[in-house]
Formats: sequence, C-alpha cells, structure tokens
Amino acid sequence: MGYGIKLKVYGDYACFTRPEMKVERVSYDVITPSAARGIIEAIYWKPALRWVIDKIYVMNEIKFTNVRRNEVSQKISSSNVKKVMNGSNLELYQIAPEVRQQRASMILKDVCYIIEAHFEMTEKAGVEDTPEKHYNIALRRIRQGQCYHQPCLGTREFAANFEILENEIPTSFYGGEMDLGWMLWDIDFQNDMTPIFYRAIMKDGIIDLKELLKAR
Repeated sequence: MGYGIKLKVYGDYACFTRPEMKVERVSYDVITPSAARGIIEAIYWKPALRWVIDKIYVMNEIKFTNVRRNEVSQKISSSNVKKVMNGSNLELYQIAPEVRQQRASMILKDVCYIIEAHFEMTEKAGVEDTPEKHYNIALRRIRQGQCYHQPCLGTREFAANFEILENEIPTSFYGGEMDLGWMLWDIDFQNDMTPIFYRAIMKDGIIDLKELLKAR
C-alpha cells in the first residue's frame, strides 16, 4: 500500500446522482467512491500516481431536501464538434433561454465525510517520481487549500470545503450496521466506460471499501 491521507470534506449541499433516475436528480445517501477520488484529484493528481479510496466515514446525519433548478435540456453534439474540427462551418453554441427546463432534485444537506485514501505509483512514473515526493506535495497542497479546480460534492454548484485530518477521527453520528443498497463504485474507462457497482454496507458510520472489494 502507498502513502495515505485522511481528508475531511464538507459542505451545505451535495448531490451524488443515482444513474437509474433519468430526468429528476436523486442523490445517493452518501458520497460515492468515484466522487471521493474526484475531490482528491482536484487537489493533487499526476499521471505517475493513482488514488485509491480505502474508507469513507459518514460524520453527519443523512438528511435530504428538495430543490428546483434551471437546467438545459440539450447539449452540443459531439459529432458537430468533430465536424467543426475537420473544417465545417457550424455554430457551436446554445441559447440557454430556448432550451432551459426547470427540474426537481432531491439532494443532501449539511454533509461531512472523512475520506481515507492512499496512492499507488503507475507505469508512467519516472525515476524522479518517488512516493515521498508526491506525498509531501499532496500534504502541502491540502494544508494550504490549493487545488487545480474547486472540488465539488457531486455537481459543480455544490462546492466542497476540505482540510487535512491529522488527529483522531471523531465519532460518527451513526452506530451499528446500515445497508445503503447498490451504489456506483467507479467507471471502467478502459472497458467501454462500463459502470461498476457495489453493495454499500456502513458499520458505525464507516464504509470500508477494502473489505467490500475483497468480498466482491
């Protein structure tokens, strides 16, 4: 196992959208492993390393609220983008008022998680890419609040606050075991973007992904 960190992330709202909901957005009960990895990668990522989520600690009570948001019903066609790249004279824009729709969303509020993760070196690592070097850089960036882009809690409008956790992990709101059902684990980009799901079991507020991975 590589060098590890414990990252506290929190915010007023979050939405980790269930893929089975086609029109209205409905959030999972807790953050997904892929969303957790995305937060860390927004802070520090290099081709030489790969972040792996080990545990997710759910600190606050799971609470939902309903909101209505303006969204657009269309997106610019990728085929049109390719045509323009090949020299076609097409207009690549959308007029938002003409395609705007108001949609309901069931989102989480007052969320707080502690992400326990480590990184492993990849085949792209060079001689100068030592684990100690990248670990120290990651710690420095987290402590100084630096990031490549603002981490988010599922969607861009729900910004994630973050800080390093260097003391003992506080006690979660939850005790005992809770079955959160099937959740998205990650997307296999090397295999036709195949979604990978797992059965999320939370024990005393902790989702131990290492144990769940062994059980798959």
